[in-house]
Amino acid sequence: MTKQYKQLRENKVTPEKHFWNRRSFIQAMGLGSVSLLSLPKSALAVQAGFPSEKNPDYNDSFDGLTKEELVTNYNNFYEFSTDKKEVAEIVQDWNQPPETLEVSGMVHQPQTFGAEELAKIFGLEQRIYRFRCVEAWSMVVPWDGFPLRKLLDRVKPMGSAKYVKFTSFLDPESAPGQQRDYYPWPYVEGLRLDEAMNDLTLLVGGVYGKPLPKQNGSPWRLIVPWKYGFKSIKSIVRIELTDTMPTSLWMAAGPSEYGFYANVNPEVDHPRWSQKRERPLGNWFGKIDTLMFNGYTDQVAHLYQGMDLKRFY
Repeated sequence: MTKQYKQLRENKVTPEKHFWNRRSFIQAMGLGSVSLLSLPKSALAVQAGFPSEKNPDYNDSFDGLTKEELVTNYNNFYEFSTDKKEVAEIVQDWNQPPETLEVSGMVHQPQTFGAEELAKIFGLEQRIYRFRCVEAWSMVVPWDGFPLRKLLDRVKPMGSAKYVKFTSFLDPESAPGQQRDYYPWPYVEGLRLDEAMNDLTLLVGGVYGKPLPKQNGSPWRLIVPWKYGFKSIKSIVRIELTDTMPTSLWMAAGPSEYGFYANVNPEVDHPRWSQKRERPLGNWFGKIDTLMFNGYTDQVAHLYQGMDLKRFY
């Protein structure tokens, strides 16, 4: 891919009024008129203004959390802008984030969920994960969501299903980036079914104990912490199970640079960036060593036994 990114401008911090407050989160999750006695423990936390309980198994802060203002104001969301510091401002004019999430394909019980239903059905928990961009910057983020396997178990995958395809919204009237033909919209990503069923793979609806801001991919996005960040697709409208490997947006746009797996691997450089080290957001002058599988080797290395990890997948 030869396209150049335009020069970044100074950070424009999104005013607090643009973020959903507690009441709007309760309404978005469909909890405003529900009796407290009927709510599970995790939903009670939402009703109280904190969206999820911390999962102690995923609550290691590593080298410290990235500041919330950086996580919510430094975003790749090409549907709106290629300027990471501009996205948070532009996306506030987007008035129609996805209202439903369809799960279909090779499943026995296809289903469409209202975006507000998912927290009630599956509950929410907070996990602190590393997040590593292929551009060699990184974050440590407390995400609020639930394991994707819970959703997949509910729709009952067929034995012939091998892959999971994720599709984001398509709304060129509201998303100026989709008016340009640089990329094959809508944004598509994919995982092997066993990757999708891994306990680390989260469907995320919040961050820092608050509803997910638009610039971070509301209402629901994917987080796959052992893969480069572009695999963690935002604002999902459809999940399909298939027996064919999906072609992601980046695979289609830059096949010489982006592959299906995209596992974090410091020994394999991207054609334009070394992957040996990374710059944590907020640490503008120092870099740290990148870890194999972004530090999640114990949880995911078994998924790739026998594969050539020296390749850039």
